[in-house]
Amino acid sequence: MLLYKWIDVPATPLMGIRSFQSKNNTTAKHQWIPLKNISENLQLAVICSEDQRFMEHNGFDTKAIEKAINDHKTGKRLRGASTISQQTAKNVFLWPHRSWIRKGLESYFTFLIETFWSKERILEVYLNSIEMGDQIYGAEAAAIFWFNKSSKDLQRDEAAAIAAILPSPRKYLADPPSAFIQKRKKWIIQQMHNYGAFSLKK
Repeated sequence: MLLYKWIDVPATPLMGIRSFQSKNNTTAKHQWIPLKNISENLQLAVICSEDQRFMEHNGFDTKAIEKAINDHKTGKRLRGASTISQQTAKNVFLWPHRSWIRKGLESYFTFLIETFWSKERILEVYLNSIEMGDQIYGAEAAAIFWFNKSSKDLQRDEAAAIAAILPSPRKYLADPPSAFIQKRKKWIIQQMHNYGAFSLKK
């Protein structure tokens, strides 16, 4: 965990699992790039889509957790409340299948990375490690695969499309988007507009 504060993450457990599960021998696409070379449109899109209080919390969004619990009590579908920090901890150090043991370890690693890494580093690792399509990992591979361009050149609409598929990146397409993804994309763009000027130093 301390080494990854400075060293690029070469691969994750999920990448290995997906490669093993692959039925068509598809090669994983993954290319690490510095955060400064990732479009701020994509940085903001994933924050607005996944964790709008990323810059404020210490790894755990208690407001989102309380809302998820209350929604469940009133009969609404149980939804996740994982922060970008929690997702980063899971993606880099753990396995994808849900269990109480994994959730406990996820909390442990979330606490560690929030303690020893900066928010910039957490977002950088997240954007370089997250699954963004079938055997597509990280912002650069996703930008090339979905829009045939570098991630630094992603426009707001394209960034929102990639962020829109993150709940199920192997099920949905960023391009062309389904009606569901198109709806999510419009919502994310509106959230990006509402968020205002974006800066990790905010």
